[in-house]
Amino acid sequence: MTTTQTSITVTRTIDSPAKDIFDVLSLPARHPEFDGSGFVRSAENTERITKVGEQFAMNMSGDHMGGDYQTYNHVSAFDANKMIGWKPTPEKGADETPGWEWLYELKPLDSGDTEVSLTYDWSKVTDPKLLPLFPLVSEEQLEESLNLLAAAVTKS
Repeated sequence: MTTTQTSITVTRTIDSPAKDIFDVLSLPARHPEFDGSGFVRSAENTERITKVGEQFAMNMSGDHMGGDYQTYNHVSAFDANKMIGWKPTPEKGADETPGWEWLYELKPLDSGDTEVSLTYDWSKVTDPKLLPLFPLVSEEQLEESLNLLAAAVTKS
């Protein structure tokens, strides 16, 4: 685990090949299965992520937003079976994101397992109204996300 003033990274070894893990991560419909924060409810669109620049919407719920809401996620990183990331925005069609990102990095191990790192980075958040919210998700919730991801991959 690595924590800075503006990011948290957790890492875990998952007993599955990187391709199988990436298949789960790149399908927004599966995201509620591995959300350790409890905010993600369902995917609004369920197409598989295939490249940087795509967008997908998620139905969410949390007290920090007064209940139910949606996020519109801009795919910011994509390298098949190695890396995938997105930057949420609360506004549909927004070209700019408020500055936080979720990034998953997959490193295949000789054993056939995969080391998975999840980084929650809010270093580019500049809005003074948003800054007090961070970090909205704890290290423990991120670790739970990787535990849930491992479970989701084995049930695929």
